[in-house]
Amino acid sequence: MYSGYLGVDVGSVSINLIVMDDDNQVIEKLYLRTEGKPILMLKHGLNLLHKRLPAGFKILSVGVTGSGRNLASLMLGADVVKNEITAHGVAAITFVPDVKTVLEIGGQDSKIIIIRDGVIVDFAMNTVCAAGTGSFLDRQASRLNVPIEEFGIKALKSTTPVRIAGRCAVFAESDMIHKQQLGYNEEDIINGLCEALVRNFINNLGKGKEIIEPIVFQGGVAANVGIKRAFEKLLEKEIYIPKNFDVMGAIGVAILAKEHYEKTGHTSFKGFDVADINYKTKSFECGGCENICEVVQFIADDKVVARWGDRCGKWSNMSKDGVEAKEGEKKAMA
Repeated sequence: MYSGYLGVDVGSVSINLIVMDDDNQVIEKLYLRTEGKPILMLKHGLNLLHKRLPAGFKILSVGVTGSGRNLASLMLGADVVKNEITAHGVAAITFVPDVKTVLEIGGQDSKIIIIRDGVIVDFAMNTVCAAGTGSFLDRQASRLNVPIEEFGIKALKSTTPVRIAGRCAVFAESDMIHKQQLGYNEEDIINGLCEALVRNFINNLGKGKEIIEPIVFQGGVAANVGIKRAFEKLLEKEIYIPKNFDVMGAIGVAILAKEHYEKTGHTSFKGFDVADINYKTKSFECGGCENICEVVQFIADDKVVARWGDRCGKWSNMSKDGVEAKEGEKKAMA
């Protein structure tokens, strides 16, 4: 019977699922667009993954990360729940043991992680400015009518440097249009956009940080060779892109899940059948005090399995042994 470890990264743009063996090699991986429906897409991903794995394959342990990690943990019965910084850092250290700097750019956020002697010592995240994320390139690619897959290749063909304002996505778009009107060709404008994103990243996240080699570039945007070259040009250092750069967060928590199994020998994984359970979230206002907290209930087949959002813990600390969802709402009005 085959066995392995499941790593899941639930983000705002994508859901990544990977299954890893004892040698930290990825057996299967899935990249799915979240499409604003994390529960539905995670269930879909589990079904797809189950079909791809050999019959009788056993999941020994599960790790989850990403902005939707707590939701995923409740659904799957995760053994390890970690933030994205830890997950990406662990993955980078595992495959590049002497890594000093990790650059990660996803669809809606970006981060820099500083590592010394195999330990994360500093980090910074951007969750606000679109000009430093993959969505910035997606939007401009759409305006230029260029498939995002070809964006980096076209940037490499640039022969004339074009500086585009990159401090803000709105200004960058206006400046790009202005450069088009001045007659700059497509390749030069695309290269200018890549360099604008990199300047934004370094000026915002890298400010005051010692960025030294080896430098590992992770996240979906690492597929863009134009961005890689822009980083190397600005930093004057070599950038290394790992094999599974697009799912390193999921790999990181899978590695931690493996360590958990090696220590405990058991897992809380609920099995692939959880994809058949009817999950949903529902909220209500608690009138117990002047805070009027909005309490979110996580419901599985009409049973409340978790609650959060209350400041005092009245609901989140309540027994999670399958109280019916409507019962909680009734009590809120008492």
